[in-house]
Amino acid sequence: MPKVTLELELELYRLLQEAARGNQLSVEEECLRRLHGGTRRSHYMEALLADLRADDEQRRAHKSSS
Repeated sequence: MPKVTLELELELYRLLQEAARGNQLSVEEECLRRLHGGTRRSHYMEALLADLRADDEQRRAHKSSS
């Protein structure tokens, strides 16, 4: 599995940690749960996923043009 490094605002990270604890999950598991359509998807996670997809598309386009 590829490794992803994210820069998050401290308050958003704390909220993610609290949600993970509340769901008895690790932060990684909470992120995966949200990305895979857990009970409700946060707008922040949706925007993050869109950014990651756009970055991936740009990398692929750059690779194919090289």
